[in-house]
Amino acid sequence: MKTWRVLTWCGAPTWASGTRKSSSYQACRPAISRRRHKQMDIQLSIGMASNARTWAIHDGRVKPDGIELIPSPVHASELFWRQLKFGDFDVSEMSFSSLIMAMAAGDDRWVGLPVFTTRRFFHTGVLIRKDSGIQSPEDLKGKRVGVPEYQQTAALWTRGVLQHEFGVEPKDMEFFMERVPEQSHGGSTGFKPPEGVTVNQIPLEKNIGSMMLSGELEATLLYIVDPNLIDRSTADLWSHPDIAPLFPDARAEGIRFYQKTGLYPINHGMVVKREIAEDHPWVLLNLMKAFNRANDICNRERAEHVDYYVETGLVNAEGGAALKQPLVQHGIRANRLVLETAAQYSFEQGLTPKLAKLEDVFAKNTMDQ
Repeated sequence: MKTWRVLTWCGAPTWASGTRKSSSYQACRPAISRRRHKQMDIQLSIGMASNARTWAIHDGRVKPDGIELIPSPVHASELFWRQLKFGDFDVSEMSFSSLIMAMAAGDDRWVGLPVFTTRRFFHTGVLIRKDSGIQSPEDLKGKRVGVPEYQQTAALWTRGVLQHEFGVEPKDMEFFMERVPEQSHGGSTGFKPPEGVTVNQIPLEKNIGSMMLSGELEATLLYIVDPNLIDRSTADLWSHPDIAPLFPDARAEGIRFYQKTGLYPINHGMVVKREIAEDHPWVLLNLMKAFNRANDICNRERAEHVDYYVETGLVNAEGGAALKQPLVQHGIRANRLVLETAAQYSFEQGLTPKLAKLEDVFAKNTMDQ
């Protein structure tokens, strides 16, 4: 009587004698198939602010194909310092100004993604002391002006608009910076004040808020009180009787600027660690698609809410139709003008030694998006 011995457990069996197949071989085939074809998602950490255009990614409603994201909602001020100094996250929101400065300084750890979740007419956020004699933007010349961080994108935009719209150049003001070098974006990018510009360091025992209230500062380009690891101000300047906005009607000034220039200033983009982009280039467009889906959800939810206001007469039909238009879009094509303007401001203000090219900042396979 012949005996059949299976000499290999899986794969093509080797038989001692005869040609009959073993049931053991058949049983193992499905397990092999599952192991061989099971798709493993890449796990990536992502740090970004929480807002209407990122909520769908934070809460898991939108998941990039082939990627398992581990999201952390982090205040932008703190996030950029952590990324520039420690590289804490695989993917993150990033100051556009600091990104092009870092790249100009030879820091090539990041690849840019043209995703822009926050915008604002930043120059409308300038605050002044009522007793400073400042009645118009031109009156900022010769004044002591606070800034959380000289190189931050919001400050870049504000200085650029003051220069191009009102003739006030950075060298016309004396700046006082709140963030200390070891906990700042500039400390990680090697920031030095541009030629002809005075930037003083605010002592640790003081901050922009306290110096505005004491009269040591006459204005501040912007003001941050949100709790985070690097900003120190806490006073509520907006409601203080001695403080006022430079532009009393910020909405009207924003409309004027937008209608004249067509610019709705972006603040932050997104970045991916270069080593990840090089090892897995497909993640870039997959992330872009995910952010576009999250943006679509934001637009759809806004449109649904608008219908209620139109139906009850709180918003007229024309206003409702306008609110349903996708004003904010990601990608290079929709944002080339605003990105090139920011790069031009950076070069003019001496933050970058040459004009940054978008092709050198953003991933090549996103340039047509």
